[in-house]
Amino acid sequence: MNSSLFNLLRSGGYILYAKHGEATVGEDQPNFNFYDCNTQRNLSEVGRRQAIYYGQLFRMLGIPISYPTLTSPLCRAIETGQLAFGRANIQIDPFLFQIYRLSGNLPSIEQKRILDYLQSQLEVSPSQGSNKVIISHSFPQGIGLGQIPDMGTVIIKPLGRGKGYEIITKLSLEDLANLSR
Repeated sequence: MNSSLFNLLRSGGYILYAKHGEATVGEDQPNFNFYDCNTQRNLSEVGRRQAIYYGQLFRMLGIPISYPTLTSPLCRAIETGQLAFGRANIQIDPFLFQIYRLSGNLPSIEQKRILDYLQSQLEVSPSQGSNKVIISHSFPQGIGLGQIPDMGTVIIKPLGRGKGYEIITKLSLEDLANLSR
């Protein structure tokens, strides 16, 4: 399975949805501010090392990435993207904050609106011969892409606008590191 997945990723056409690296313990402040990282949980030292390693793995494995990499507007996702792929290669996607909101107590109509929009994004194939990386947040169990470990990646095959997407597999950071073996 590893070599076939490795070959698929090297040929491109996938969306790689990753959860940011390990964050500090605690909670985001109720009045947190996107522009003030002191009001948010941020990457821990382990999370920073995970992010750097994540980017190194893509380069080492020769997995093509189309830039910019999209990140959630929260500091921990932005920093993950910058450490993995370089400051110039990321773009903040304000919608990805909505994924974070799914963990809260949202009305089902709001939850459906967020998931429908996410699906519309995951149906679109990246440019030929490359993969699109999104760095955002985990989902509550049974919702969207489900729970994702720190720096875990969901490999998604877009099926085209209005046709949905297929989850190929979920990889932990360790699984990704073992791909080429």
